[in-house]
Amino acid sequence: MSDTANVLRKFKPTQEFFIGIDSDGCVFDSMEIKHKECFAPMFIKHFSLQAVSKYAREVWEFVNLYSKTRGCNRFHALICALDLLRERKEVVARGVDAPSFPALLEWVNRESKLGNATLDAEVANGNDGLALIKTWSDSVNASVKDIVHGVPPFPLVRETLVAAAATADCMVISQTPTNALEREWTENELEGFVCAIAGQEMGTKTQHLDLAAKDKYAPEKILIIGDASGDHNAAEAHGALFFPINPGDEEASWNRLHDEALDETTCQRHWPLQRPLLGDLSLREQHKLGLGVSRVWRESV
Repeated sequence: MSDTANVLRKFKPTQEFFIGIDSDGCVFDSMEIKHKECFAPMFIKHFSLQAVSKYAREVWEFVNLYSKTRGCNRFHALICALDLLRERKEVVARGVDAPSFPALLEWVNRESKLGNATLDAEVANGNDGLALIKTWSDSVNASVKDIVHGVPPFPLVRETLVAAAATADCMVISQTPTNALEREWTENELEGFVCAIAGQEMGTKTQHLDLAAKDKYAPEKILIIGDASGDHNAAEAHGALFFPINPGDEEASWNRLHDEALDETTCQRHWPLQRPLLGDLSLREQHKLGLGVSRVWRESV
């Protein structure tokens, strides 16, 4: 199997600055449709959760949309969702036993590039414990390809990318499969603003930065734009700057980014005004991203 991350390893700067940009829920308003119409139905179907479909859907949406794990890799999300589902008293009362997959847990702890290619290789090499996981993941991909079309970027994304690409090397860093990212960015004619598109096959977002930006740019000249705690964590791990796209307030966030953070004066000052924006994360984003927020079903019992 080829090393898909080699494109990041060989990447050479052409600008003084680097901007890493998340995609789903950040550039595109695609998180809701993907998780509610593609992931959750396949979660219920393939893991025989029809008898508790209401609670399975609630758990899936909590893990992937309304908690601090928003935006995490799908295989980590699957483990977390099944674990939480087993805790639901409604599920226990109905005698439904949410499945567990020791082979999946072992694989995610061992594999650094959690994607369809490495999963396919595992199953092809005889790891039968991952066969159902592959079937589920393939079904999700097919559903996304079939359903998710015509989702434009948020207002001012294009204008912001135009301004950013004039002074920085821009790159997509995401836990979405690369082929889906390429399809969505090409469909919206945004691919020309980025020098590479890094998906789940190339590792975590932190690993993307390790390969593409670390020791190639000064930390204070690296900016990460994202809508989830994983984006913030990747920035923090590299001492980089972070700009939050607030879930539910995406348009206002892009407006602020366009008007305040990437104007000509700020770029000339090496983005010093980005540092105070990190302070916004401590209150507003913790609420928006569900950091420390009780699970919705526990608030009602």
